[in-house]
Amino acid sequence: MFLPGVVHTKKRIYHLVFRYTFLICIALYAYYPVFAFQQPFYPKLYPTDSTKHFFTNNVRKKNFGNAAGQLVLAEVLPWSFDRYIRNRPYARISLESAWYNLSPLHWAWDADDFGTNEFAHPYHGSNFFSAFRVNGYSFWQSVPAAFTGSYLWETFGENEYPSPNDFINTGFGGVVLGEMTFRLSKRIVDNHSTGFKRQASEVLALLINPMNGFRRIVDKKWGKVSPNSAEHDSSKVYGEFDAGIRNFNPNRTGSSFGYYGHIRMLYGNPFENYRKPFSNISINIEFGNDDSSKVNMVNVHGSLAGWALGSTSDRATHLAILSANYDYIRNEAFYYSAQSIKLNLFSDFGSGHKIKLNTVFGIGPVILAAVPDVYEYRGRRYSYGSGLSANSTIGINMNNRFFITTNYRGSFIKTLNGNPSHYYLHAVSGEIRYRLIKNVSAGFEPGFFNLTGHYKYNPDVYQTYPYWRFFIRLSTPDR
Repeated sequence: MFLPGVVHTKKRIYHLVFRYTFLICIALYAYYPVFAFQQPFYPKLYPTDSTKHFFTNNVRKKNFGNAAGQLVLAEVLPWSFDRYIRNRPYARISLESAWYNLSPLHWAWDADDFGTNEFAHPYHGSNFFSAFRVNGYSFWQSVPAAFTGSYLWETFGENEYPSPNDFINTGFGGVVLGEMTFRLSKRIVDNHSTGFKRQASEVLALLINPMNGFRRIVDKKWGKVSPNSAEHDSSKVYGEFDAGIRNFNPNRTGSSFGYYGHIRMLYGNPFENYRKPFSNISINIEFGNDDSSKVNMVNVHGSLAGWALGSTSDRATHLAILSANYDYIRNEAFYYSAQSIKLNLFSDFGSGHKIKLNTVFGIGPVILAAVPDVYEYRGRRYSYGSGLSANSTIGINMNNRFFITTNYRGSFIKTLNGNPSHYYLHAVSGEIRYRLIKNVSAGFEPGFFNLTGHYKYNPDVYQTYPYWRFFIRLSTPDR
């Protein structure tokens, strides 16, 4: 919505955005320093001194000026691109639109595209979070930056109504994606390396976390050979890279066949450093030749805290992990997104034997989810809601040669904004995999998505989306 009014100069607009950004950040951080699906099969890990070193050192002195400046940059650059390159109507801001948006009474749920709300906004929020994270602030100290940046964008960066869904997606999703990309970018760059390998790692780290790459350029660390201090993250990372074919068979739409790729990374290990936020992270990214979206899945689950529950025997270990989760699924058959918190029970059985068993059981609240809705609501084909989610994984490893994994993820979602309804969602999958040579294996994965929608004023909906995948997997060596 564009609000007509007195024409103001661009200089005054810039001054307004900067002034409110600075004042809110000052107020927030003046008081703040006093405060401190599919779950993967985890290989057995062993602690290293270098891993502990990264977690126990404050790697950079806090610099509020640099952090606030980068947060302002993360606000101004996207707005400038939208305003002067893409010429978007919502970027034509004014003092009157900003004043209107300051009132909490004017907030309203929006009807933007699914990808914009569920993927672009969390990514934008990750830059707000990283602005402070790369300038010496801890994980918890950087969390308010994501929500502050989200509020500033909703209020001053657009002339449309501020949206509660955007505020949550940008804030919560920004924290999860921001900490994940921050840690990966730290892990990639080795200050000892030189030549093409060094430049390639710097560019990759910049693409993964632009704020950290920008900080390295400003600090003149880009490409400079120097000792690795505690700033370098030497945590172990396990990776799996799949390439194969897949087939979806949505109800009443026929079969869809295509190629796909899947990347799964496990940063750290739930059985180590579990008291540190995001000491272990599960990352799943899937992409393929899909008409709806090239990026079909992004799942990021990061630990917030953990508690050792002891062992039931010499070869059984149990651990409780509280995790923050960002889930985004968008393919030709099904789309869904959620931000949630879960309490997960990790168990490891049979260490040292030829047959090993790993299990994960989790349950927790869904803060905000976007669920497909066959009945259009104000120009939108999905509803927003909150509820409860649960997951379970059972993995069997036979002599490190033959692997069987079963997964279940389910959610109950009550609509907050959309057609009056509630939903039950289920995702079931199984994986059978055989290691051909060293780190190369072949596998088959059948599964299905199920959506049941109960509506107050419309007929109920029951839809099932079966699929199968066949893949070749390249794995990094066990950590």
